[in-house]
Amino acid sequence: MSKKKILLVNGPNLNLLGKREPEIYGSQTLADIEAETGAFFEARGFDLIPFQSNHEGKLIDFLQTHADADYLILNPGGLTHTSVVLRDALAGTQVPFIEVHISNIHARESFRHHSFLSAIAAGVIVGCGVQGYRLAAELIVQRVS
Repeated sequence: MSKKKILLVNGPNLNLLGKREPEIYGSQTLADIEAETGAFFEARGFDLIPFQSNHEGKLIDFLQTHADADYLILNPGGLTHTSVVLRDALAGTQVPFIEVHISNIHARESFRHHSFLSAIAAGVIVGCGVQGYRLAAELIVQRVS
C-alpha cells in the first residue's frame, strides 16, 4: 500500500514568517511549520511535500504537477483575496484542501474578508495562529485514514 501524499503549500510572503509582523503572525518560521507538520504526517505513515512561492504561476504549476495528491493544506496568503486563477487551478486539480490563515482574516481590513477559495475548500481554519496547520493536519488524517 502506498503512502498518502499530502501537500503543504504556502503563498506569497509566508517565507517571512518569524520576521514579518510577529504580533500578527507569531515567531515561528515557515521552516518550523514545515518540520512540525512533516513530523506529524511521517509519524502516521503519510508523505508531506512542502512548497512555498511568492509567484502565483509557480504555485499553480506545483499544484498541477502534484494533482495526484490525496490532500492539500493551503495558506494562500494575499492570493486568497485576489486570485481567480489559483481558484481555477484548485478546482481543476480536484485535490481536496483545507484553507489555513494564521490570523483571523475577518477581523482585519475589509479587503481581507473575502476569499475566492473558501467556497471550494473542504474546510477553512482562520485565526488559530500556526496551530491552524496542526488542526488541518489532524483533520486530514481523520478524513483519509
